[in-house]
Amino acid sequence: MAKKSSVEKNNRRKALVARFAEKRKALLAIANNEALEMEERFEARLKLAELPRNSSATRIRNRCAMTGRPRAVYRKMGVSRVALRELGNRGLIPGLVKSSW
Repeated sequence: MAKKSSVEKNNRRKALVARFAEKRKALLAIANNEALEMEERFEARLKLAELPRNSSATRIRNRCAMTGRPRAVYRKMGVSRVALRELGNRGLIPGLVKSSW
């Protein structure tokens, strides 16, 4: 199980990303629009830099929904390889069969 503080920090980041998503998207559209003047684009970049760092979507860490483990997380199911194996052994994931050869 991951530290609660790490999981909570990631949850706060998710909330910030959701809160600033529209503003960030609008500023990026202005900053990347080459039809606008350079000063206007530069002002948009400055405003973008003033936003909180944790409001960027790249700061979010994929974590296991069950354990909070940060590595080896399957995106499709949202659980780590350890949790996936445990659920598979219990027969809780339909279609998942333990292989043997």
